Amino acid sequence: MSDNPAIPGPNGGDLVVALMDALGIDTAFGVVSVHNMPLIDAISRDRRFVPVRHEAAAVNAADGYGRARGGIGLAITSTGTGAGNAAGSLIESLAAGSRVLHLTGQIETTHLGRGRGFIHETKDQLGMLTAVSKSAFTIDSLASAGPILAEAAGRALSAPTGPVSVEWPIDLQYAANEVALPPIVVDEPVGADTEQIAAAAALLAAAERPLIWAGGGAHGARDQVEQLLTTLRAGMFTSNSGRGTVSEDHGACLGNFASNPESAELLGRADVLLSIGTHFRSNETRDYSLDLPTRHIQLDVDPAAMGRTYPAEIGLVGDAARTLDALLEALPERTATEDGWLTEVARTRRNTHQQLRDAIGWQAKICDGLRAALPWGSVIARDVTIPSSTWGNRLFSVGHPNENIFPLGGGIGQGLAMGIGAAIARPDEPTLCLAGDGGLAVHLGEMLTLAQERPWMVLLLFNDRGYGVLRNTQDAFVSRRSGVDLTTPDFRLLAESMDLPYHPVRGLDEVEPALAAALGSRGPSVIEVDVDAFGPLPTPFTPPVRIPTA
Repeated sequence: MSDNPAIPGPNGGDLVVALMDALGIDTAFGVVSVHNMPLIDAISRDRRFVPVRHEAAAVNAADGYGRARGGIGLAITSTGTGAGNAAGSLIESLAAGSRVLHLTGQIETTHLGRGRGFIHETKDQLGMLTAVSKSAFTIDSLASAGPILAEAAGRALSAPTGPVSVEWPIDLQYAANEVALPPIVVDEPVGADTEQIAAAAALLAAAERPLIWAGGGAHGARDQVEQLLTTLRAGMFTSNSGRGTVSEDHGACLGNFASNPESAELLGRADVLLSIGTHFRSNETRDYSLDLPTRHIQLDVDPAAMGRTYPAEIGLVGDAARTLDALLEALPERTATEDGWLTEVARTRRNTHQQLRDAIGWQAKICDGLRAALPWGSVIARDVTIPSSTWGNRLFSVGHPNENIFPLGGGIGQGLAMGIGAAIARPDEPTLCLAGDGGLAVHLGEMLTLAQERPWMVLLLFNDRGYGVLRNTQDAFVSRRSGVDLTTPDFRLLAESMDLPYHPVRGLDEVEPALAAALGSRGPSVIEVDVDAFGPLPTPFTPPVRIPTA
């Protein structure tokens, strides 16, 4: 209960603290406002509140916190403009299926829906939140607060997971509340139909050249996927989201390389593909032009996903872990896999990795140095930038999904806040945040959050003074540049002004000492890689999208 007579308790804030305890989280991220002050007062008093500088960053940080822990994150924003600012980041959480609970204020119930122009009022805020969230709710009475918060949390945690938003009128936040929070109910996962499992097992047992494609929906079935990989003697691709389902040092794991031409040849040779919880996103399938085996077994918890992108001969609707347990039980001890199939898989893995190394030139040595310096198991959070889109998403190996944090929707500027959230979630090990100067500028203010909260996070900044991906695209396909060359600050002065240790890198011999110093500080630090000092990559990176004039 609050000791401040201006905010008597127990009130809505105390209810949120009880919710955090029920969810097993100790930190919330947000921006304080007159329309959420009771919530933030209680959290700051009893738990940890991280005041980010922008509402979009609040959701990104909560998202990164949840991904790094394999759980849920909590973001708090104001109503109207504040909720609108959070919408873009909710789109990312929705695309990634991230478990985020977003609490936003709302004007007093007396004025709600009247269109009087009350401060922070917006038209149909619930409709906006519904469009960018898995579900959205309005707390419309004192009695409904606890049940709605519990239901919202349960929705976010139930498969298919995703962000859930709750708008909460300020008068109901301040009102005395008995902190009655019902149990949080998560929908029980189910296994697929037994007849379909039997058919899938027969198809896989007879396969001579089987492949698996694991997406984000496979995270909860890591043991089963690895056992299936061994039983079938199969190779495995992953989506970006599915990375770490099986550790990427596994010899049969081809990783996020399916769009590589040599990988396409392997897919063409495969006679059965089992996909697990993947959307087959456009940038991972060459805008859906990648040919997959016609004998396709698709496993997904969402019935609407069946055949949505590629036809499926057998559709298994159910929880990945339960369904794969049943599938493994139905498989015979010996399968028909060709003796030389894993040799082909290993050759493709080796060749695709080497082709990427050749394409990125000097950046491959930075990737190697970083992998050697960063403790195995640490989070690598990435913004959308050339190093991320090339080696960060593929060549830099990860061992677990919780280490792999990246904006799957493709929006720039979200990586820094995600990294901050991840670093706060895992304080006993370093987090690396890989960013470019263009994306960093979108939420440059979050460097102040980094300086204030001081988590153990290294910001590895690649500065090419613009939007490098789009610059390469314009250079390759358009006769002129437009909007891609940017003025950037002196990052040394910027870091020093925030009391952030700064390490410049202008040559490969400076990489190792910079990483050692930054990681050894056990706090926040900035490493700036001057891209111009190294020169262009052997193969300029352009995004896998179609340019009509190409």
